[in-house]
This record gives sequence, structure tokens and C-alpha cells, in this order.
Amino acid sequence: MKSVVIVDDHAAFRRQARRMLVSAGYDVVGEAVDGRSAIADVGRLNPSLVLMDVGLPDMTGFQVAELIDPSRVVLTSARDPRSFATQLAASRALGFLPKDELSAAAIEKLARPG
Repeated sequence: MKSVVIVDDHAAFRRQARRMLVSAGYDVVGEAVDGRSAIADVGRLNPSLVLMDVGLPDMTGFQVAELIDPSRVVLTSARDPRSFATQLAASRALGFLPKDELSAAAIEKLARPG
């Protein structure tokens, strides 16, 4: 089973993402509300995947991804991705999914090797 930490400062989104991921067979091992908590939780819990909002209260999701291992981070946002297109292009994260397109299938597609 794949383990996940959800990083978002909105509790309603974390609940929704948790339900979706658990129903798809993921083990949600933690939730964080900001970058500092995410770094600590990922270090302690060592999840196989991190679902992270781009806009966090203390850091950007891009900054956090580089500090924890971008190869297991899926970035997400409700904002138009064109507003941070340059950062997305430079990011080494697995990928980006708009919050309104978030699904387990979309995450699997990004996480699939090759």
C-alpha cells in the first residue's frame, strides 16, 4: 500500500483528499498545514508520496518539495497554473494537478515510472 502525507492549510481540502486517497487504497499517514510541518512529517513518516498545495502559509510548495525530495511530490493548487508556470517548469516534482482535477487515477498517472 502506498503511503501519503497531505500538505494543505485548508482542512476541508485535506478531508476531501484523504477520503479520495483512502478509497483508492492509499494509506494517509499524515497531514500538515504548512511547510515546516510538512518537512518534519515527511522526515518522520517517510511516505512514498506527498500531495502538496503550492501556496502554503510559510513557504511555497515548490520550496518544500526541494527540501524533502521532489521525486515523490505531487503539487496541487486551486489557482490558475499559468500564474506559476515558470516555477512549475523548473520544478523536479512528479507533477502538478489542479485541485478540481485531482483524482487517484491522475495521481497514479504522474507517479507511474517511465
